[in-house]
Amino acid sequence: STDGKPPITVKGKIQGGEVSISGAISSQFISALMIASPKTEKGVILNIEGNLVSKPYLDATIATMKKFGVNVNTINPYKKYNIPKQQYNPTDFTVPYDFSSMALLLSAAILIGDTMTISASGGDLPQGDKEMITHLEKLGVKVNLDDKVTVKTPPLLNGGRFDLSNTPDLLPALAILALKTTKPIEIYNVKHARFKETDRIAILARELAKIGIKVQEKEDGLILEAPKNPKGADLDSSDDHRLFMAFCIAGMFVGGCSVTDPESVNVSYPTFIEDMNKIGAKILSI
Repeated sequence: STDGKPPITVKGKIQGGEVSISGAISSQFISALMIASPKTEKGVILNIEGNLVSKPYLDATIATMKKFGVNVNTINPYKKYNIPKQQYNPTDFTVPYDFSSMALLLSAAILIGDTMTISASGGDLPQGDKEMITHLEKLGVKVNLDDKVTVKTPPLLNGGRFDLSNTPDLLPALAILALKTTKPIEIYNVKHARFKETDRIAILARELAKIGIKVQEKEDGLILEAPKNPKGADLDSSDDHRLFMAFCIAGMFVGGCSVTDPESVNVSYPTFIEDMNKIGAKILSI
């Protein structure tokens, strides 16, 4: 590569050995290396430098590997792992619902109407983004997690402080709830959200201000206050699937909004627009 940037030429195969990788930006690089490690000749001893963000996603990686017959030996949790050479085995595997997307649907139910129900199958894998339930309860929302997921929402939500260090994908879903709070929502310890598909902190600060939310952008998060007079606006999702969905839901609450890059949802939730229209939204592709 040139200065660590694409295009990249990869030559192999990987032999294994001991490696160190930073955990400060994302757990995804660590998960990718961990998944590949059992297929190396020597196995891999994996050292994680610094404080690991998004820990639950690494837990989900290890749990999924175990279902396919591969063991990850923990030497020091979130710091050092030994992954010997092993074989993945075929298995029957049920993919659980994605709580990162579920969080956005819960925000839609809270903002637009708590008569909405969500059908989902939970599965038995750890999902860090299930922490959204705890955050919603702090805001005053009651969530019922049965075969049908429902919410009971007060007329106005509480505010509060929310640490998203382990669950950065909850940032858009939580931020838009500032549209109907009595006190500010402060989101912190999520600097790594600046290194997702986009700088989500900066774009949320820029775009939510357009619809009237009072936003203070911090290096590691946002402080958001409910708008006195919400207003429609043209919102730029910067081709980020989670921001597109969050802005659509905010637009459904405010009215009179347009949002760029609808095709971005194909990354994680291809039927998002269709599902929103089923519950009464009017989202039109221009």
